[in-house]
Amino acid sequence: MIDDVRLAIIVNPALPLGLLSNTVAAISIGLGASMPALAARRLTDRENRTIDISSNRPVPILQADTEAILSLLLRALAQPEERAVVPFPAFARALHDYRDYEASFPDRNLAEEAIDGLGLAGPSKWIRSLTGSLKLLR
Repeated sequence: MIDDVRLAIIVNPALPLGLLSNTVAAISIGLGASMPALAARRLTDRENRTIDISSNRPVPILQADTEAILSLLLRALAQPEERAVVPFPAFARALHDYRDYEASFPDRNLAEEAIDGLGLAGPSKWIRSLTGSLKLLR
């Protein structure tokens, strides 16, 4: 499956730069944890300095407003094949301890939440069908 994996991160361009950066970073961690084969490698240079790679795939950062991101999320969750779907709901910003997020999540309905960003990884055709009309974040 990893040979045909495409990635995309979609964020709300109206977010302030700091929140936008944090959203992309948090989603990236979620995608990497969900599909470790995307980056779980090390490379060593000729001077024997070893690094952990950041990603073995391009990671386009696309833009959409919160309504479009929510629509993409709901469509993506219906995908039956192997995939990763990593949303960043706006309510998470008010919670500074992951345990609070985890505890409150079951009482929420994602379809009623503002979603600041969304990370997707899965078959190329599926990712293109969801994100093909979106513009790059500039």
